[in-house]
Amino acid sequence: MKTQTFTVKHAVGLHARPAAKFVKLAKGFESTISVRNISRGGDTVDAKSLVKVIKIAAAQHQEIEITVDGSDEETAFAALEEFLTQVPEEEQ
Repeated sequence: MKTQTFTVKHAVGLHARPAAKFVKLAKGFESTISVRNISRGGDTVDAKSLVKVIKIAAAQHQEIEITVDGSDEETAFAALEEFLTQVPEEEQ
């Protein structure tokens, strides 16, 4: 199991389009993946559910915690880390 805290870089946070991309990426792995908005003190939710990811209301510059547990956790974690730490070109 791997757990790490990230700062949300996307200008709109994990809402709408970025949330959909995040969930689609998470769904591509067998591992159990969860996310929690530390800044708002929210509950941990399934990162493979768009509704749940949007409900954590992770805005730009807020801290979120990602936990990945499973057979492909290293690959999944690396892909999610890359997604969360890169600012899309249209936002630069």
